[in-house]
Amino acid sequence: MDMTTDKPREPTETTPPAVPARSRLSRALAASWQHKWSVAALVLLFGAAVLGALRLILGPEVVVAQVLRGNLVQTVVASGHIETPYRVEIASQITGTVEDVLVQEGEQVQQGQKLVVIEASELQAAVVQTEGAVAQAEARVRQLRELTKPAADQALMQAQANLLNAQAAYDRASKLAGSGYGTRATLDDATKNLDVARTQVRTAELQVFTSSPVGSDYVMAETQLAQARANLNTARARLNYATIVAPRDGVLITRNVERGMVAQPGKAMLVLAPKGDIQVVVQIDEKNLGLLTLGQTALASADAYPDQRFVAVISYINPSVDINRASVQIKLLVRDPPDYLRQDMTVSVDVEIARRDDAIVVPARAVHDPATATPWVLKAKLGRALRQPIKLGLRGTGHFEVLGGLQPGDLVVPLTSGVKAGQRLRAVLP
Repeated sequence: MDMTTDKPREPTETTPPAVPARSRLSRALAASWQHKWSVAALVLLFGAAVLGALRLILGPEVVVAQVLRGNLVQTVVASGHIETPYRVEIASQITGTVEDVLVQEGEQVQQGQKLVVIEASELQAAVVQTEGAVAQAEARVRQLRELTKPAADQALMQAQANLLNAQAAYDRASKLAGSGYGTRATLDDATKNLDVARTQVRTAELQVFTSSPVGSDYVMAETQLAQARANLNTARARLNYATIVAPRDGVLITRNVERGMVAQPGKAMLVLAPKGDIQVVVQIDEKNLGLLTLGQTALASADAYPDQRFVAVISYINPSVDINRASVQIKLLVRDPPDYLRQDMTVSVDVEIARRDDAIVVPARAVHDPATATPWVLKAKLGRALRQPIKLGLRGTGHFEVLGGLQPGDLVVPLTSGVKAGQRLRAVLP
């Protein structure tokens, strides 16, 4: 029996399946991108480390402000309201029922314009009555001038003629009685007639005098005429009071009257803000009182029109201080007010108290302790924030004048940056 020995078989090579060329390219590209992203990540990590190191070494970036030269105006800022220097309260001078109201609140009125009408039938009757009294007194004066005086003149002439005749008759009777041809009775009659003629002349002269412009009858007639005319003027004035007119140009800011109401003398029905100069009334903190003087110029703007500014001048400073608010009232006169201003409108005022041209100025937001005697700033120099004492001058809105400690071009750190004195930083201009 044949013994057969099994020999181990040699491994045979198996041929892998064929891979398409496009798949091999995709795998190559993927491997390449994974390599690139790994490199980029390493670069970013290295950059962050470098930046962190720089930040630790050089400090954070800080936006700083620069000290410059410029014109500086120091102002006192306050808020107030518009007023007229005075207001006119319009009231009736008589008692009567309001017949009509011809204007509305807020309306512009002209001097002499009718505002309110009061029922006036009784006043009109009084005018007619006094006109009749004036006509009667005028007729009396004309009567004296045209009738009584001429008649008195004629009567005087007649009396003077009678006196001449009586004097001649007396002279004849006296001669005849002296020569013995005349009787005593004839002389007595002539004497009596002469006395009567003389009396008639004196009476006629008095009549002429009293009817002349300087005589009592004429003076009485003229007095009665003057009284009648005065009564007529009074009646007409009271009739005019029934129509209330505007005393001057202005704006009606209050109306407290309606048809059918009973007007009472002295009770204000309308309030008029006269046209012309107006004033701004503001309250100033008492600590600024020493900075203000009469005649200082201010720029004001209404809150409703913030972009439109107008000029005002300080015309009044109250001598007393409001203890509750620690403030002082001042008034500023606006000589040329813009048309849009209204009564009681809110206004902001900047009072110019000092000006400095070509001054060294620093932003107020970079100054520490400005209200003390030792103000200071953080000055950015050689990569650090250094404490720098300064001396301040004028204090404007947003900027202070520097009298010492800084020069134009210096960089200062704002208070809001959070930087401490001595800290490293990298100064960056905005």
